[in-house]
Amino acid sequence: MPTIDTVLKAEIARLARKQLRAELDPMKKVLAQQRVYIAAMKRELESLRKQLKALQKRSAGATLPARGEDPEAPLPQRRFSAQRLAAHRAHLGLSALDYGRLVGVSALSIYKWESGKVRPRARQLESLAVVRALGKREAGERLAALDTKAQKKTRGR
Repeated sequence: MPTIDTVLKAEIARLARKQLRAELDPMKKVLAQQRVYIAAMKRELESLRKQLKALQKRSAGATLPARGEDPEAPLPQRRFSAQRLAAHRAHLGLSALDYGRLVGVSALSIYKWESGKVRPRARQLESLAVVRALGKREAGERLAALDTKAQKKTRGR
């Protein structure tokens, strides 16, 4: 036969468990909701990281626009071949200095591009595309125009 103290102890334990359950059940629900929210935030964070990485890769080759140009205007993709550049310069019969003047760069840049040591930037590729479209006569005319501009500048000094 149980004694009064064991019965009293068992009853107190039962009531304590009942009271704790009543207080812990709402907290368990809140905790479960918080875990779901944290998991969703982690997925979103990972998605944003992937997007950032993709954008960084895309913008890695982009250059700053020149003054007065629309910074949002995308540059067309241009291919570059050192052999084609050397062949075109030879076809026009121009020195690296003259070809560089047409493009707007130094003769050393032309030599490095032709050797394949260096690749032109996006803006320089645009200038190369313009010069690439020129024939012998047009190239000569442009060089003559550049010479007259240079002579006018030296006379004005």
